[in-house]
Amino acid sequence: MQGNLPPEAQEKLEELQDLQQTAQQVAAQKQQAETELQESQTALDELDDIDEDSTMYREVGELLVKTEFDEAQDDLEEKVNSLEVRVETLEKQEQRVQEQFEELQSELQQMLGGAGGAGPAGGPGAGGA
Repeated sequence: MQGNLPPEAQEKLEELQDLQQTAQQVAAQKQQAETELQESQTALDELDDIDEDSTMYREVGELLVKTEFDEAQDDLEEKVNSLEVRVETLEKQEQRVQEQFEELQSELQQMLGGAGGAGPAGGPGAGGA
């Protein structure tokens, strides 16, 4: 399949494959961050129903360590804010990778003579040799 592609097209195809792998990694990271964000937000929401004088514990590795209500709330709020920024950053990265992928895909189609018919296949002499 790839043996009869021009070297430039082969290079673009390899770039596409790399971008696809990057997109999968970013999507997995985003999914993990979204899950952590949802769990942290749920925990923060649960604090609304807890009396501030209640004995609270936080998980540290395999241990539960006593903590103050205000400290637990501050830590959760900070974690939620941090995760919101992370999810937003990953969404932007995912969008950039998608745009690069579409651009490379279009370039590859033009190199190969517009095989996909993805728009105007105008290009002055799609290749040199």
